[in-house]
Amino acid sequence: MSVESTPDESALPAWLRPLPRVFRHRNYRLFYAGQGIALIGAWIQTVALSWLVYRLTHSVFLLGAVTFATQAPIFFIAPFGGAIADRYDRRTVFMVTRALCMVQSIVLTAMTYSNSIGIGTILVLALILGLITAVETPVRQSFTVDMVGREDLRQAIAFNAMLFNFARTVGPAVGGLIVASLGEGLCFLLNTISYAAVLSSLFAMKTRSKITKSHTHPWHDLKEGFRYLIHHPHLRMVLFLSAMCSCFGTSYLALMPAFAQDILHEGADGLGYLISAFGIGAIVGAIVVSRLPERRLALMPTVTAVLLGASLVAFANTSTIWLALLLVLPTGFGYLGVAVSSNTQVQTLSDDAMLGRTMSFYAMGSLGTPPFGALLLGYVSDLIGVRGAFMLSGAICLIAAGISLMSLRRRGFLQPVVRENAQP
Repeated sequence: MSVESTPDESALPAWLRPLPRVFRHRNYRLFYAGQGIALIGAWIQTVALSWLVYRLTHSVFLLGAVTFATQAPIFFIAPFGGAIADRYDRRTVFMVTRALCMVQSIVLTAMTYSNSIGIGTILVLALILGLITAVETPVRQSFTVDMVGREDLRQAIAFNAMLFNFARTVGPAVGGLIVASLGEGLCFLLNTISYAAVLSSLFAMKTRSKITKSHTHPWHDLKEGFRYLIHHPHLRMVLFLSAMCSCFGTSYLALMPAFAQDILHEGADGLGYLISAFGIGAIVGAIVVSRLPERRLALMPTVTAVLLGASLVAFANTSTIWLALLLVLPTGFGYLGVAVSSNTQVQTLSDDAMLGRTMSFYAMGSLGTPPFGALLLGYVSDLIGVRGAFMLSGAICLIAAGISLMSLRRRGFLQPVVRENAQP
């Protein structure tokens, strides 16, 4: 895929000049607008679906099971999605996956309004969405460099994270209010409509495909990706820390309905406020990391992992909604600090020909491991309670940060990160 060149500042319209560099790319402006609407719709659906599951079953385990069904396929399928991203036109694949997600949302909406929805149907639809997302995620993430080039990549990653967490802030709060007043069905309908925005933005882009279809077997492409990672020890450690913090540092969100209702004694609106507070902290984290000098980038995942683990332990011991809202903010900051700094390093250190596959490994860790964590925490919470499960998650994040720090010291990586050019 060809990269749209950055227009000269003198040729820009007056309204564009004050904006950050990344928004000088027309394709990225289209993507950002459409994706923003779609993400808000997705978060409205997420909070509504979690509340629907808990209302129907009153089971913490099934809350974790639905999250597992939605995200677990990413762990197994994402490497194939990465190979697709390196073989085919990424915009076309992205459009196809978005259209399939819209169909899934239409079915969920129709069955909810017809009162024929049950936990079995929810699990099947969640699994279908997970399979589609598993292919889409590495394609979408590697598509960023096609839109903005490497020069503006770090800024684009930070703004993508801000957008995601702005949606995480607005969507759950809106979804909680809609569920409390009008029911879950309207939330699913709004999400269905939101898919039209991102599809329209993708159709409006002007791109020229330069992807050369590989004649090698897909299994060869996957093995080549693994060999590439073996020869990059810093990438391996970044992916490890990102995976651990994603698995245990965010999976507690899947159990948040139980924490909100059983410990804080709040309803759907309180749940929405908690998830929104996490999103506010995450937005601040993305802004801070995007402004860091390059020499600080290598250490940032470790530092923010410490913050994530410590604040999660403190959050687990709250009993009032106001204190919980205050303490969930740094968990969002810490997680996005890990995510943005890790994502930036993976994309900037990877060779162009391997970008789709390295991003698939990042997707496996950042999006594919949380369902395993949610399923495990759902089981553990039945044994030691929701508080104990949350404290265990925080402790694991702290241990992973310690392992990362020892690795950085051993390899002398507390200096500025430089691009690794080793070839498998």
